[in-house]
Amino acid sequence: MGLCEKAIQPEVLKAFCVEAMVKGGLNANDAEVTAKVLVKTDTWGVYTHGTKQLRGLMKNYRDKRMDINARAEVIGQGHSWGLIDNHHAMPMPASVMAMNLAIEKAKNTGIAYVAVRDSGHYGGAGYYANMAAEKDMIGLSFTNVDPGVAVPGARVPVMGTNPIAYAVPADKEYPVMLDIATSVVAASKVYAAMDVGKSIPEGWIIDKDGLPTTNPNGYPEFGALMPMAGHKGYGFALMVEIFTGILAGGAFGNQVTSWVKEMPTPVNQSHAFIAINIESFMPIELFKARMDSLIQFIKSAPKAKGVGRIYLPGEMEWEAHAKVLKEGMMLPDHVMIRLQGLADDCGVSIKKLYS
Repeated sequence: MGLCEKAIQPEVLKAFCVEAMVKGGLNANDAEVTAKVLVKTDTWGVYTHGTKQLRGLMKNYRDKRMDINARAEVIGQGHSWGLIDNHHAMPMPASVMAMNLAIEKAKNTGIAYVAVRDSGHYGGAGYYANMAAEKDMIGLSFTNVDPGVAVPGARVPVMGTNPIAYAVPADKEYPVMLDIATSVVAASKVYAAMDVGKSIPEGWIIDKDGLPTTNPNGYPEFGALMPMAGHKGYGFALMVEIFTGILAGGAFGNQVTSWVKEMPTPVNQSHAFIAINIESFMPIELFKARMDSLIQFIKSAPKAKGVGRIYLPGEMEWEAHAKVLKEGMMLPDHVMIRLQGLADDCGVSIKKLYS
């Protein structure tokens, strides 16, 4: 039996998170946007990047590493681009603002790029990519992260996990959605194993000598995550660093500070958002029909022995989402531990999750 006593409804979880943030000093509007992002991510079953992250974000405010009174500001823009300085405010409202700005610009220009600097941990990259897909556009989202991943030949962290996400609308099929770290796994999965005292699979991280280890303790002070697919993941992580920190004029490389470590310096990640207006290329109905054809082609491929079904990227998440809307969700222990801590920090009763 886990720590979650019974299935929790998304709207109840959202209300709990909003109340905790408001009691912690955040304005109600930013709290609402932030909770929406994190709860939606939980409904996809991506618990490492959902509401469990909220306790750490609120701690950043208490530690003066983020500014609870700050507001994101558009500091530059053109027909198909924009630049936002988040001024160390809550990352989710600035990220939603950025993707909405990219979507609006792409309506006129076909494609638009908007970057955010001086921000923090923005949760799951897929949420923002899916914002564009919901508007019948193709969305992409990237963020740089403090170094935690080795590159080929190194035994220390050089790149961040630097995730990449894209989302593409379809017709009768679910939107195709991919959200991946450019490391073998997201750092949050290593932290989740630490929270519950479990080992991790070999190949996720290396120790201080550059050798594979299954013991997560000591990371990130010692050792490093491994890049996915060796030099290929390294190359994509570098691309994200360029699209975010470099192009946004923000922190990059070892200038990027960790949002989870105890340190006095502000959190300073950068994000990038791209929206592509499908209607600039062809009628949206035609595009969606073509996407359905591609999806059905992939799913109908001859299956390997013992395989009952072929999935598209994001399909498992959308099915989990549909189930959660009907039945609620049983949150994993590593999430409940963080939510209990958030409740204690902000003076909210954890029992409200079951009301």
